[in-house]
Amino acid sequence: MSYEDKVLTCRDCGADFIFTAGEQAFYAEKGLMNEPTRCRDCRRQRKQRNSGNFGGAEQQMYDTFCSACGAPTRVPFKPTGRKPIYCRECMASNRRASFR
Repeated sequence: MSYEDKVLTCRDCGADFIFTAGEQAFYAEKGLMNEPTRCRDCRRQRKQRNSGNFGGAEQQMYDTFCSACGAPTRVPFKPTGRKPIYCRECMASNRRASFR
């Protein structure tokens, strides 16, 4: 299939950007059906905002205890008590055991 560069409009900033033939071929190869709706800068900014670390802000950590060994540990989410929480060592040993 032959692709040609397309001019699209960013849904966030309204600027025109080019969806190149190479990008279109890449999208087709990966099975992506929709054209991009944001320009490169707005995609980058949105990614940074969604990563939870925009502007270098520290991520809030919560102190809790490992469900397996009882060791104190810190997690980036507020523990609810509904699911087990593991320290790094127990999590690593659980992962190794699941690959066997």
